[in-house]
Amino acid sequence: MPLPLLAALMVWSGWQSAQLAHPFSGDARIQVSVTAHMWWWEVRYRDTRSGREAVLANELRLPVGERVYLALTTPDVLHAFWVPALAGKVDMVPGRVHGLTLRAGAPGRYRGQCAEYCGTQHASMALNVIAQPAAGFDDWLAGQARPAPPPQVAGGMARGPAIFLAARCNACHTVRGIAEGGRSGPDLTHLASRSHIAAGALPFSRAALLGWIANPQSAKPGARMPPSSLAPEDLQTLAAWLETLE
Repeated sequence: MPLPLLAALMVWSGWQSAQLAHPFSGDARIQVSVTAHMWWWEVRYRDTRSGREAVLANELRLPVGERVYLALTTPDVLHAFWVPALAGKVDMVPGRVHGLTLRAGAPGRYRGQCAEYCGTQHASMALNVIAQPAAGFDDWLAGQARPAPPPQVAGGMARGPAIFLAARCNACHTVRGIAEGGRSGPDLTHLASRSHIAAGALPFSRAALLGWIANPQSAKPGARMPPSSLAPEDLQTLAAWLETLE
């Protein structure tokens, strides 16, 4: 009995290894690159049919019933992509790209997490995965591909982009259509469409934005974002403007 059982296991494990070594990507309509940073997730979408591209952070959306190809990589240290309800853990190694194909069978919200110790805030490196019907997903992706809306004049929020630039926030962050900047921090173009900030550490709200901008270390010690030196009124204006980026 052991011989046929072990032979069957060997064949099955070989087949599974081949699947991992050559992940499905050829005819996947939605292709996503997921880059793990210390300690947040950069998510870039490409719809192969429409050509739409979008960038967001710490949130991954999937059309229900479709195969979505993920290209997983990291520029700094070892991380691991893990959404227990949808797929097994896949390591993310600097300088390499690992593929994974996900398929969500039903609408819902799933918790993802870095599963490889990567430093001080490893435990606070969460990823929200939201599966929604295909039509709703297409509308969402079209909205995410657009540049940021122009600032509202009401309440002085028109000064928000000027404060953003004066404080050199664009050295790390981009707001497409308003402030093209670096990629060492999350893209903020549609920040207000996300349920959380700081990779799941804080639920999105005006108070959370104010506290995070003023002193990120109080919520996430070790975070690579420095504390703000903005005057209180400028801090309020900046947070009010960011809150409109849906």
